[in-house]
Amino acid sequence: MGESILVIEDDSNIQELIVEFLSSEGYEVDYANDGLEGIQKFKQGSYDLIILDIMMPNLDGYGVCKMIRKSSGVPIIFLTALDDESDQIKGFELECDDYITKPFSFNLLIKRVEAVLRRSNKTVGDRYVCFEKLRLDLDTYIVDIDGEVVELTLKEFNILKMLIEKYPQVITREGLLDSIWGYDYYGDTRIVDAHIKNIRKKMSLPYIKTVKGIGYTLEKDI
Repeated sequence: MGESILVIEDDSNIQELIVEFLSSEGYEVDYANDGLEGIQKFKQGSYDLIILDIMMPNLDGYGVCKMIRKSSGVPIIFLTALDDESDQIKGFELECDDYITKPFSFNLLIKRVEAVLRRSNKTVGDRYVCFEKLRLDLDTYIVDIDGEVVELTLKEFNILKMLIEKYPQVITREGLLDSIWGYDYYGDTRIVDAHIKNIRKKMSLPYIKTVKGIGYTLEKDI
């Protein structure tokens, strides 16, 4: 069974083509005609990825993304005619995983879908990743230390997840930027340092080690 994708798109012609194309590639595809229906479908089902238009009646894509992000870190790709940089920045600020502008190539769409699903690395049977006293729940995005829940943002969660999965590798700042923020982020690598600082403060555990001039790795509590 392929991964499950929800397509939220009000243009019936585009919606039909996307659903048909993704289905032919082996994905299980569900669809909604507007933002409100999309939210209802999201609450009722379990999806590995959401493809989301922005300009829709009843509730626009930004509103849908904001509501979903209150409870879930499911990957979201915006697929929209809005191609201004400000629109794309707003999408990434709402923590979307990719942003594709119309008109688009279906072959490119598939590649972007594959890349986002690969980055999310959410497979059945891998519900938890653990390191020493840390346990990350990949379904609920909850982090706990010896049973005590630690509140992390989605970006912080994904940074910690990557460090655990790649242990004992040293992950460069650029590597973290590319994996967590995606290739559309052109900002300063210091944003990674700021997030690491927040994670350390919230965890109060000495697991994250800075490798000077390179990046970060994890170190066991001896």
